[in-house]
Amino acid sequence: QVQLVESGGGLVQAGGSLNLSCAASGRTSGRTSSNYAMGWFRQAPGKEREFVAAISWRGGSIYYSDSVKGRFTISRDNAKNTVYLQMNSLNPEETADYYCAAARRISGTIGEYNYWGQGTQVTVSS
Repeated sequence: QVQLVESGGGLVQAGGSLNLSCAASGRTSGRTSSNYAMGWFRQAPGKEREFVAAISWRGGSIYYSDSVKGRFTISRDNAKNTVYLQMNSLNPEETADYYCAAARRISGTIGEYNYWGQGTQVTVSS
């Protein structure tokens, strides 16, 4: 099993920044948590969960949703088993619970992700 714990959420004013972290631990057969591609997703109240960003296990491939491209940066430190999401120029419509997830390969598709954290809440005030 792979366990994921997000942190770094909170309240920020529109135009502000937050840096989310996702600490991974555990392993499945043949893989440690650092051998997984990692993704960030978000779910606003009353809306479906949506893809935000993803990074391959070595960090060589990165995907972003069009809505965050140029403002958000995903990165990882495999020595610390941690993935980060730096979010800049936040707007109130981005208020949501943010989740990290692990997949065998990098993807923007929710169904590709096998393990999920509990989420961290981000509130952007206007």
